[in-house]
Amino acid sequence: MWLIMNPGLLTEKVLPLPEGVTTIGRTEENSVCVLHASLSRRHAQLARKGDQVLITDLGSKNGTFVSEVRVEPRGRELHPGESFRCGEVAFKLMAPVNEPKPTHTQNLRTRFSPAAMEDLLLAAPTPGSSVLKLRQAAPADGRAAEKLQVLLKVSQLLSSLGPIDELLERIIQLVFRILEVDRAAVFLVDPATGTLRPRVARLSSGEVPSGPFYSHHVVDYVRKHSVAALFADARVDPRLEGASSVMMQAIQASMCVPLKPHNEVLGVLYVDNRSQANGFAQEDLEFLTAFANQAAIALESSMLSQRLAEEAALRTTYQRFFSAPVIKKLHSSQGAQLERVETEVTVLFSDISGFTSLSSTLHPMQVMDLLNEYYPVMADIVFRYEGTLEKYIGDALMAIWGAPFSQPDDADRALRASVEMQHALTDLNAKWKSQGRQELKIHVGLNTGRVAAGNIGSEHYLQYATIGDTTNVASRICSAANDGEICLAETTFQRLRERSWPLTKLPPVQVKGKVEPLTLYRVDWNATPRK
Repeated sequence: MWLIMNPGLLTEKVLPLPEGVTTIGRTEENSVCVLHASLSRRHAQLARKGDQVLITDLGSKNGTFVSEVRVEPRGRELHPGESFRCGEVAFKLMAPVNEPKPTHTQNLRTRFSPAAMEDLLLAAPTPGSSVLKLRQAAPADGRAAEKLQVLLKVSQLLSSLGPIDELLERIIQLVFRILEVDRAAVFLVDPATGTLRPRVARLSSGEVPSGPFYSHHVVDYVRKHSVAALFADARVDPRLEGASSVMMQAIQASMCVPLKPHNEVLGVLYVDNRSQANGFAQEDLEFLTAFANQAAIALESSMLSQRLAEEAALRTTYQRFFSAPVIKKLHSSQGAQLERVETEVTVLFSDISGFTSLSSTLHPMQVMDLLNEYYPVMADIVFRYEGTLEKYIGDALMAIWGAPFSQPDDADRALRASVEMQHALTDLNAKWKSQGRQELKIHVGLNTGRVAAGNIGSEHYLQYATIGDTTNVASRICSAANDGEICLAETTFQRLRERSWPLTKLPPVQVKGKVEPLTLYRVDWNATPRK
């Protein structure tokens, strides 16, 4: 059995109704979670045993209604085809129905489909005034020629790339301009669920349908079989046994065509007529199929353009945080590694010593120029060791190793990066000194521990971050380090595999926010590293 939420509307969802208890409510603990203010946290339940379904209200504030009669606490039996609502949200119980039987079907290749070159040309030109190797045309068919001209115009009007929603609106407008229909809709396959979802629907008046306007059995049939289908007289069509919305809306005839540019069905185009049965002929289905083929090509191009634009924007965003090898891994995993996880990381915090007093002696533009020269050098070092550059905080830089991908030597990579940062700053200082400019010193803190890592904020805006005490302590260790020093925590010391530079254990250091003092190690980064 199936449960249809918002039946016939643009927001329609078809959900399976399994054996046992299915609950409906506003919170995620329910089998069907609906974020609507009229629903209670736990609103109603459906208990299915075979073909029998019992609906019960769970003490909801706004009630559960079947045929506008409030369901009593003891519940009542719900039959296939019956509608009910929880608060203001409508549902319908559906039993599996026989596949609809269209009056006519149409292969997606029509007389107006582009022919193969061999079908259009002769091996040699025929004598005459033209050198074109065209085959002899069939006797002129004025109506077919006019249709072809219309389709050529349709191709031109749909060829410009732009947002998919704008393209769908153009498709619907052209349908009403070319065909005598009462309603039209475009459904697209939802990539997340694989189900058909209505994306745009209009009446011939230009208004959006306010109630049920189609049968999902029809659009599912067309998608499943990849054929265009004409239902000439909806009143006697077998599908009406499970599609009362069609009868309620007095649909006399309908046509539905898949949007299939190549091997994959992207969606379907649906039109109907409410004024007379047999209002569509097979000729209309053939033309609508040719029209839908043009729309499918345009839709595929628009989807590809949008996907390329999104990938380009994502690549640009990725480059703010991740090195090239990490970006490559993220693409291969479809970005799944950016989901929130708890993991161990080594955090690097670096800060420019005395930056506040330095800034007070420089013009703001000079400060910005200084940072724009300093930060790219430091960021390149982070990426060279495949770290994640989490953020800049004024004159401070924070990077992590261990997320979104971990490696056995994350702590060593973080230490090597911090040492290289100190050497890189020595080179920068030499250049700035020769130019008569201010020299800088930085102090660096390293800490290893558990954090929550992932994208925070909007799903449309990437802000990769780590949250936890580990990052706070790394900042405190950085503050405890003196000018030009690198200090690391005991946890990082324990994770080091190489210990390439001499490490000096410091007396216990009390830092803000910690009751117990920290055990820190100072890195002699100027020493020659051990092989």
